[in-house]
Amino acid sequence: MFTVRLARFLPARWLIAFLLVGAGCANRDNSWTFRSQTPPPFSVPGEVVPPDRWWTSFNDPTLNAEIEVALQGNFTLAAALQRLHAARALTRREASDLWPDLNGVADYGSTMGPGSDRSSFVWGLDAGYQVDLWGEIESRVDAERLRTSATREDYLAIALTLSAEITRTWFSLIEAHAQIDLLNEQLDNNQMGLALQEARFASGLIRSPDVLRQRQLVEATLEQIVVEKVRIEVLEHQLAVLLGEMPQTAEYEPGTDLPELPPLPSTGLPSELLKRRPDVRRDYLAFRAADRDLASAISAQYPRINLTGSLLNVSESPETVFRDWFVSIGAQMIAPLFDGGQRRAEVDRNAAVKRELFNLYGQTMLNAFSEVEDALAQERYQLERIEHLENQVELARLSSEQLREQYLISDATYLDVLSAITAQQRLQRELLSAQLDLVLIRVSLYLALAGDFDTRSQDFELLESTVEIIPETVVDE
Repeated sequence: MFTVRLARFLPARWLIAFLLVGAGCANRDNSWTFRSQTPPPFSVPGEVVPPDRWWTSFNDPTLNAEIEVALQGNFTLAAALQRLHAARALTRREASDLWPDLNGVADYGSTMGPGSDRSSFVWGLDAGYQVDLWGEIESRVDAERLRTSATREDYLAIALTLSAEITRTWFSLIEAHAQIDLLNEQLDNNQMGLALQEARFASGLIRSPDVLRQRQLVEATLEQIVVEKVRIEVLEHQLAVLLGEMPQTAEYEPGTDLPELPPLPSTGLPSELLKRRPDVRRDYLAFRAADRDLASAISAQYPRINLTGSLLNVSESPETVFRDWFVSIGAQMIAPLFDGGQRRAEVDRNAAVKRELFNLYGQTMLNAFSEVEDALAQERYQLERIEHLENQVELARLSSEQLREQYLISDATYLDVLSAITAQQRLQRELLSAQLDLVLIRVSLYLALAGDFDTRSQDFELLESTVEIIPETVVDE
């Protein structure tokens, strides 16, 4: 088994193409086969390149401000940042093995027995250094550096997910408030209809079931208002938690107007998407870290050399503490002869982990492509659905008006009128929900296409990545 550094021979764009398609065709028997064909483009190219802070495309200053608050106060994001600090510290700890160890030594001993008692004082410096002949230590350090970078990408992925969750919750709140306004308007119309029916019943023009049906419609509208009020409170609690605030006092005024859909964002090339998305970069870096772990495990099977040195002062009385100095220099070679297969098993374990992470990386790439295509298809058909709903609302309105006129001249039953009113009001609410779904689909598309964004406008700063993202690729033959 050996590693091949393809980046020395092939351009980076071909490496990406190989990984794209090779990971997609991985199977149980052969998970390292690459095919040189490039992935097909996305079904819709899009129109404009979205900004890094993609949510600003909706032109909602309040939403922008809320996300800024969340980037500073969300506990999950803050925990991810601390994981990044811990990973950076672990890298420094591993890198310390590349340097000699220097220790201060102080020893005092006393011998008592026949004759005079004797005391000895020993103090000085003791040093040790493991020569990294085969790159074992360097491979471990490289692995931790790559894992630190993967942790950074995970932080960025969490920040992106957080921004999307806040955006979805915010627009859901807007739609819920809009539903309340629509339901109140429908309630007014239904209560006015109830008053007219009660007056007609008092005059003996209609029967009591018509009044009861109208009262039922009023109660059904009131019930829907209660449902939306509960939904608003729950959404407010969710938003407060995302912002890192207490949900008990959460109260927001998002308005009742959903944003107009911005122009379709440019999808770009599939290879560009992989370089943008932090979750894909995270899994790629984790795969590379596993490769360096494997290299370290292989090197651990070879002999190693340890260098030692000391500078010691030895005296038998305080008066001679600085008189007698001894210098010691030594070297030691250690070659593993028999360990019961421990080192070989560690190599096999790391090889299996590397293959596992390679396949996970391939699955992450396919998921990234699928998310973009899913959002494009959903938006296309959602626009068609909204068009049909708008036509249904208009037809329901005309039907309701005509049936009311026919009812007044006793040419239609009130059950027909009530059915038309109920259908019209249901379609109005369904249209509003469909408009929210369209906005949420666009949020999913932005998230699927988004790369990382600069969060340093907050009180904390991101640690810089310690390696380039795709400078080289290593594979097993």
